[in-house]
Amino acid sequence: MGDVSSSVAGPAAARAAHPDAEVAIRVSDVGIRFKRNRSSRRSFKDLLSGRKRRNRPGEFWALRGVSFDVRPGEAIGVVGRNGQGKSTLLKLVAQVVLPDEGSVSVRGGVAPLIEITGGFVGDLSVRDNVYLTAGLHGMRRREIDAVFDEIIDFAEIADFVDTPYKHLSSGMKVRIAFSVISRLEEPIMLVDEVLAVGDKAFKEKCYARIEEMLASGRTLFFVSHSERDLLRFCTRGLYLDKGELRLDAPIKQVVDRYNAEYGPKKPAPKKA
Repeated sequence: MGDVSSSVAGPAAARAAHPDAEVAIRVSDVGIRFKRNRSSRRSFKDLLSGRKRRNRPGEFWALRGVSFDVRPGEAIGVVGRNGQGKSTLLKLVAQVVLPDEGSVSVRGGVAPLIEITGGFVGDLSVRDNVYLTAGLHGMRRREIDAVFDEIIDFAEIADFVDTPYKHLSSGMKVRIAFSVISRLEEPIMLVDEVLAVGDKAFKEKCYARIEEMLASGRTLFFVSHSERDLLRFCTRGLYLDKGELRLDAPIKQVVDRYNAEYGPKKPAPKKA
């Protein structure tokens, strides 16, 4: 296991220093397995019985032995190469997948922007998806009515309100998904790399909204390969590699560690 001790206290140190402090997210010794060709998730029967799932051929650990606490209002940048468990970690926090080992405890609701679809239903119109998604997160119809025009205006898709979601371009899907998710009154927001699909101007508009949400005390989990974006939003970083939490530290320290191990190699000095 890598070095998870740092000036940002690890889980045990944080609990000892602040035993009564509120914890927004607690991830305790979590492990999750997948098959090589497709996910292999626990069934509800396994969950209710409390029994552990047996090893099966072709499975691998996407994450294992991962533990950390998150306080309300923290901005966490998740760093690592592709396929190292970053998106899986966000899905665990969003509780759309279950761990095979350990536990994930989340206090308060989660607004996830993890996949380009944003959880929207392809055959439903943009309008219906807005009401469905916001309603599933506890907003009443009159509350959605009050912000509907703002959601559509932010997404810049007023001409496509009654178009089936599946007929939108990838960029339009990202726009409406982010616009809806960022309007939810959930205390925790998860953002994967889906914003990379959007154009530069819209991305900057999204980033300005993220800054507004952070200023209001929201908790953020942010996955990105952009060092600039990670340093812009996040104060703390989690470095995942080969399914393990290698480092939990201030974001600059985490980015520097990642770059030292996997960043572009500097050319050797030329001989005189």
